[in-house]
Amino acid sequence: MTLEDCLPDFIGFSGLVAVIACGISLRWKAPERAVRVSRKYGSMWTAAEIMLFVLVGAQVDISAAGAIWLPVLGVIFGALAFRFIGVGICMIKTKLSLRERLFCMIAYMPKATVQAAIGGVPLAMGLSCGNTILAGAVIAILVTAALGAFLTGITAPKLLHQEEA
Repeated sequence: MTLEDCLPDFIGFSGLVAVIACGISLRWKAPERAVRVSRKYGSMWTAAEIMLFVLVGAQVDISAAGAIWLPVLGVIFGALAFRFIGVGICMIKTKLSLRERLFCMIAYMPKATVQAAIGGVPLAMGLSCGNTILAGAVIAILVTAALGAFLTGITAPKLLHQEEA
């Protein structure tokens, strides 16, 4: 039982929001301590991320991916188009050059951690669509991570130039 379970009628809050608020207040009140904590959690996250992907990989039913790969690719590329547009709009008022903005749009392509973290939730909840959703999340991870890494590696030397000081 958590505090959130005890107080749902009085105070509606989320654990994620509480963690964000703690991080903001720590950064505000003790910035040097916040940097140390961030470094420690960063190294812990590296190990946790490996475990996350291993656990997701162990749950994937490859046969479920066979039937859905084409529609999933359509959804992925449609979502990537909206993400490109959104990143472009967010960067309109920045001082970055057009080439740097384009690179930022490409750099936002690879996404995997959130898909890995939430892709298995429907399966864990026992929903009949759980295997399909997890397979779709894995396809999204494989496509966006590979394509994003490839495009970032190719476009970085062409779009980003270091200014001489």
